[in-house]
Formats: sequence, structure tokens, C-alpha cells
Amino acid sequence: MSLLTLDIEKPAAGGRMIARLEGRVVLVSGAIPGERVSARIERQERGVAFAEAVEVISASPDRRQVSGDVRCGGNVFAHIDYSRQLQLKGEIIQDAFGRIGRLPLAERPSVIGSPERGYRMRARLHVSDGRIGFYLEGTHRVCDASVTGQLLPDTSAWLATVQAQLTSAQLRGLSGIEVAENIPGDQRACHLDLHAGADPASYAMISDGLVGVSAERADRPGVVRLAGTPIVTDSIRVDDEPASMVSIGRDARAFFQGNRYLIEPLVRHVVGLVPRATVFDLYAGVGLFGLSLAAAGAERVIAVEGETVTGADLVRNAAPFGSRVTALRRSVESYLGSLVRNDVADATLIVDPPRTGISKDAIAHIIRLQPSRLVYISCDVATLARDTKSLHDAGYSLIQINGIDLFPNTAHVETIAVLTR
Repeated sequence: MSLLTLDIEKPAAGGRMIARLEGRVVLVSGAIPGERVSARIERQERGVAFAEAVEVISASPDRRQVSGDVRCGGNVFAHIDYSRQLQLKGEIIQDAFGRIGRLPLAERPSVIGSPERGYRMRARLHVSDGRIGFYLEGTHRVCDASVTGQLLPDTSAWLATVQAQLTSAQLRGLSGIEVAENIPGDQRACHLDLHAGADPASYAMISDGLVGVSAERADRPGVVRLAGTPIVTDSIRVDDEPASMVSIGRDARAFFQGNRYLIEPLVRHVVGLVPRATVFDLYAGVGLFGLSLAAAGAERVIAVEGETVTGADLVRNAAPFGSRVTALRRSVESYLGSLVRNDVADATLIVDPPRTGISKDAIAHIIRLQPSRLVYISCDVATLARDTKSLHDAGYSLIQINGIDLFPNTAHVETIAVLTR
């Protein structure tokens, strides 16, 4: 197919940039707003064309050299100077609220930055043909995670050792590895996903230097502990008071925020947005936000998490707080459905839902209950904009919005929004 000459206008959610051809939107990978590029059309969907920049005709001053394939580990912004990345992610938030939420933001939200290398303390790695790594974006081909810079050098070295061990032992039963580390990187645990018929005991050899290893076979539900206890623990200072520390432990399989450099800044930011009265922490995970607020002096915290493994971590982490924290292992929808308006009238709701956003049932319950304040931590700006629109139509005002760059060089941006009635 012949090349097209395109002028790049602005960023789009997902990492591509917007250009136009005869009035039609073209989403271009490998470009920067302000550039003119030659691009090749890859595919067309629902009136939108997807293209790849193959030559830069007029380069942005923010373009930089990249080693390796930027699609490995989703590093699709790696060719962009980091300060410009933060601006673009603010523009992506602003665009989503104007276009999807119909709530134009007067200013581009600021985005808190991160060191670009070694930030990742939680990762899922795939195993194929004896190789361990990330998937190359848009494929099921494994690429070397070490070239992305996301992992600590020690983590990359450990993975190389594991790969060599698997090759030497001619083991082919491993399909994936969940790796979890604490913030300093001196604790590492992992969970192994095994193909049907694989012998879990054969993989105990990779446990050197780990606090614990667990495994599960595709054809046999149930987790087998191969060595130690696969739980890592962090002590997080939630404000400037010396006593305000919270201990958070988590299983290698549990969800947790992934950036070791921004965990404490993120916690402090959220703690600063919440009054110290009653707090409902919904989609609480292992308790990062709710328990941090308890450590900072919140009078009463109710933390709700429905996922089995993560919920067990939440209950364990909440135990030192006694009656001030109620940890519930149940779905957010069923819990909200059990409440009446007086239960939450003067409370703050923290919501940190999955990428799909707050479910329709949960949104309906929140609107029915009318809490005075919501703090929404989102990993997907499109669903955040959608949910904010629903809450705005029900009488809530968006009073603050910021981004935090948990995954530098990728198209991902975490967003924190505050809404009040």
C-alpha cells in the first residue's frame, strides 16, 4: 500500500496520535503532535483508519532515540521526551472529559511524573518457546522484558536465570509468571501458571532468592505452595507524622499499584483529599487507601473488596486497626445495595474500580445513596469520563482532577478525580 503524508494533530487515548485525511480520522502510532510523517495504513475499523509512521518528514523537538521495539511492554511513548509525555497525558485526560464526558475542562490537568526505569514492582510475564517476557503489543509473541527498562536490573537478572533453568531442565509446562516485589526490591514473590498436566514440584527450583512461590495448573483448580510464603510487605508513611505508618502485605496474585516510586506520593495525595471522618473504600484491593486513611486518623473505615485473593490480603492487613476498620469480602454492588442514605450522608466514598469502571448497578446505588464526596482513582480515563458524566447528571460537581504517571513511556495514565454534591 502506498504511503500517506499526514500532519499529526493531538494525542488519543491508547497511545496513537490523531491525524486527518480528507476529513477522516487516522490514528497513527510512532508519531508526536506537530510532526509531519509518512505513514502506512494498517487497518480500518468503523470509519477510522489505523496507521504506522514509517518516516518522519518534520520531526518534533521532543523526539528522542529509542533502542528496542517500543511495542514491547507497551512502551509506545518511549520516543517522546518525558516532560512532553506528561503534557500529552494531561491532554488525553482533557480530551476524554470533553469528548466522552461532555464536561470540558478549562485547563489541562497536571500529571505527576516518575523515574522512567526500574519502576515496575508488579508484572505478568508470559512464557513461550522457552522465552520469558512481555507480549509484543497486539501479538502473542514474547519479547525481552529487560529491554523496556521497566524492571529493576536484579529482576531482569533473576528472570534470565529462571529462563536458563527452564531450558536446562527441558521444562515446557510454564505458561506465565506473576511477579510481585516490595518497594525497596528486597522481597520478591511469584505465582506460576502451569499448562495442563505439568508437575508443579518440578518448578520449585526457581525459588532461590524469593520469599515464596505458588503455582496453579490449568486443569486442576487450586493453588500449590512450592516454597516459602508468596507475600511481600511494605511499610508506607502516609503523611509527615512519624507514627502514621501502614503495613501492607500482598500475595503475588493480588492486584496492587505497580510503580514503586509513586506509591507513597499517590497515597499522600489521596489522603489529602479525604476528610478524617467516615470513609467507604470501595474496590479496596489489599487496603492501600482505606488503611492509609486509618493510619492518618480517620475515625471509621469500611473497606470492601470482592476478589478472593486480594480480599484475603485486605482482611489480614486491616486486623491491626481493630474496630476502626471493617474489612468486607463481598461485591461492591451487593454491599451498596444493603445501605440506606443515612449510612453515607456525611461520608467520603473512595472508588478504585477495574479498567471497566464503576458498574451500572454500583453507579445507581451511589446516586441513590447521595454521599457528600467521592474520590475516584481511575486506571482508564475513558470509563472515568463516562462515570463522571453520570454522577454530574445526578447532581455532583467535579472539583479537582489530576493525573499520576504510574507507567512511564506507556500510553497509560492514572487519574484522580474529586466530586462533591
